[in-house]
Amino acid sequence: MKMQYSFKEVFGTLVAQKELFDVVAKPLVEDLIRGKNGLLFTYGVTGSGKTHTMTGSPGDGGLLPRCLAMIFNSIGPFQAKRFVFKLDDKNGVDVQCEVDALLERQKRDAMPVPKTPSGKRQIDPEFADMINVQDHCKVEEVDEDNVYSVFVSYIEIYNNYIYDLLEETPFDLIKPKWNNCNTPVRNGDFIPPQSKILREDQNHNMYVTGCTEVEVKSTEEAFEVFWKGQKKRRIANTQLNRESSRSHGVFIIKLAQAPLDADGDNVLQEKEQITLSQLSLVDLAGSERTNRTKAEGNRLREAGNINQSLMTLRTCIEVLRENQMYGTNKMVPYRDSKLTHLFKNYFDGEGKVRMIVCVNPKAEDYEESLQVMRFAEMTQEVEVARPVDRPLCGLTPGRRFRNQAFREELAQKLEIRGGPISGETEEQSASEILLQNFPPLPSCELLDINDDQTLPKLTGVLEERHKLRQKLSEEFAKNVLTFKTILRELDSSVMSKENHFQGKLSEKEKVITGQKTELERLEKKIKTLEYKIEILEKTATIYEEDKRHLQQELESKSQKLQRQASDKRRLEARLQGMVAETTMKWEKECERRVAAKQLEMQNKLWVKDEKLKQLKAIVTEPKNEKPERPSRERDREKPIPRSVSPTPVPNAPPVRLRHRRSRSAGERWVDHKPPSNLPTDTVMQPHVPHAITVAAASEKALAKCDKYMLTHQELASDGEIETKLIKGDVFKTRGGGQAVQFTEIETLKQESPTGRKRRSSPSNADPPEDAADSEWTDVETRCSVAVEMRAGSALGPGYQHHAMPKRRKP
Repeated sequence: MKMQYSFKEVFGTLVAQKELFDVVAKPLVEDLIRGKNGLLFTYGVTGSGKTHTMTGSPGDGGLLPRCLAMIFNSIGPFQAKRFVFKLDDKNGVDVQCEVDALLERQKRDAMPVPKTPSGKRQIDPEFADMINVQDHCKVEEVDEDNVYSVFVSYIEIYNNYIYDLLEETPFDLIKPKWNNCNTPVRNGDFIPPQSKILREDQNHNMYVTGCTEVEVKSTEEAFEVFWKGQKKRRIANTQLNRESSRSHGVFIIKLAQAPLDADGDNVLQEKEQITLSQLSLVDLAGSERTNRTKAEGNRLREAGNINQSLMTLRTCIEVLRENQMYGTNKMVPYRDSKLTHLFKNYFDGEGKVRMIVCVNPKAEDYEESLQVMRFAEMTQEVEVARPVDRPLCGLTPGRRFRNQAFREELAQKLEIRGGPISGETEEQSASEILLQNFPPLPSCELLDINDDQTLPKLTGVLEERHKLRQKLSEEFAKNVLTFKTILRELDSSVMSKENHFQGKLSEKEKVITGQKTELERLEKKIKTLEYKIEILEKTATIYEEDKRHLQQELESKSQKLQRQASDKRRLEARLQGMVAETTMKWEKECERRVAAKQLEMQNKLWVKDEKLKQLKAIVTEPKNEKPERPSRERDREKPIPRSVSPTPVPNAPPVRLRHRRSRSAGERWVDHKPPSNLPTDTVMQPHVPHAITVAAASEKALAKCDKYMLTHQELASDGEIETKLIKGDVFKTRGGGQAVQFTEIETLKQESPTGRKRRSSPSNADPPEDAADSEWTDVETRCSVAVEMRAGSALGPGYQHHAMPKRRKP
């Protein structure tokens, strides 16, 4: 089955990590540095390459190391020192001065740090190749008057519980010890990892309480933290993947930024000016079917929780899509899963969301891949991004580089003058110059006790120095007074200028406030118009869907009418054919009945003619001559005379009259000859071709034939034996048996030309004991088998054979 899905971008199996990063992740990093949130997660079935897409392989780093490299390439020269930004426990950030940050750094340096094998990881070729990105991608427009700090954290959602992968816990979970009773006991020093709790901050953003957040200053340091948590992430071996992720991994990158002060030296100490943006990189566990992974025990429970969280994610996306498309206000079930509850703010519009769908081309994953692509195609219709307002500091842009240029120019001028750069060296050089202007001290060494010149010289020099010092002090006091006067004048001018600037600033602020009010009004108007446009678009969409449905219904009904018309035409043609066929059939039947009636009348006329001929022969024949008996062959060639059918027996039930069917070569007869019949020596004998001769009628014989003939003998009035052939048609009844409808009777009668009557026995003879059984002149005795239509007989519906012996007269 061929299915077609539409996506914004489709990548082949041989696509490079850089191309995927430039299209999908690079816009999210740019938004992160501009103060906007972002969410990127990989979605697909198990074994489809989600973790490989996120982390990469040796020599070709994935999305995560490339995001880190782009961040530090962009903000590298503008990073703040450690602990200038400090995250609190309520998902906020504080800023502190350089002195407090220095004290914090010294305090952290003095703390004992456990030795970790980080050095070995740095020299690991696999680790080094992953973070060695050669393209040096960076954001072009970075605010140079801000300082930045990066904080990373790594958590996992396992069985719908949140765990901190950067928490310091021993790797061996259970260390067994043995007590005096030689029984193992649990190590009391070990504390198992505790699950974390989700909370909501004052800005209604979700965060994980007590999560370890590490401040990093380079790509290597950040990836080392990620690698440390990746080693603790839960993976297992299944039938479909040797290293299957059993939890959802979430690597969070937080970027704190704040503007510099007016001098461009230190960070502005205002918490309202701090911008905290976040980029979440999520490696979702793959959806899987337990009948394919053969999961049992913990693996089965893990698979159930993974599928349940992914199902909740699908449900949230579907409700969001329905609310946006149809204007409904259904509640989105974020709290049904920790995964959706953590990223509730992203789906509510607090950032941009990107999803990478990983598809495995294996034929065994066909059904799961169809569901994944169907869900991914549906998520494209959900809009979650909203504009983020950044705080305005009101300071002059470009102050950082102006401060650096001023310092460089001052250093160059001092170097040209030949003086030192620092203020302490200037004071030291001035004192040295002043000491050089004092008169030199004479030699103070006394060689003789009677020396009276050295001490007076020394006294004179010291007095001169004292006078010179007093003059310098007086001159310095005068200079101080002059400098103070100049400073007062400068302060007064500065105050006047400051008041002037404050007045202008207040006026500008009023203008800005008015512009902000107008801007807010216009924004509200824009939002109102956008809302109206959305409602109109949704209404138009609904009308278009109704129009499409009505068109489809109209087409279906027209097709139905066409089918009904064609069926009607076919039915009319069929009825016409049936009428013509029925008409032809009845015409043939009428012709057949007319021919049969004509044949019957001809037979009757022929019988009468034969009887007249026989009577004429008897009359004209001499009495002493014995009539010649014709041979049997000649009698067989002659047609058998037919007699008029007698009236039905009064005891027989009424039957529906049917026309006698014509004889044909394919008809079969049941020749019923009772055993009590006597053989006759007549030339003319009944002969029926294709007949089944039976002594008693049976259902089996009747089922095979369509004609029935009963041979019945009785004594005529002249004492001769009269044989009657009672004929009838066999047809099936509704109960599944056979019935006989009698149509005609043929009579065979033997007469003596001399008028002599045959007697079976002398009239005066005594009847034997078995006369009742052997008297053949009695019609009822000789016709010992009759056919009676009676329901429920043992031989089938409609037949009962019985014999009624004649009672002997006393």
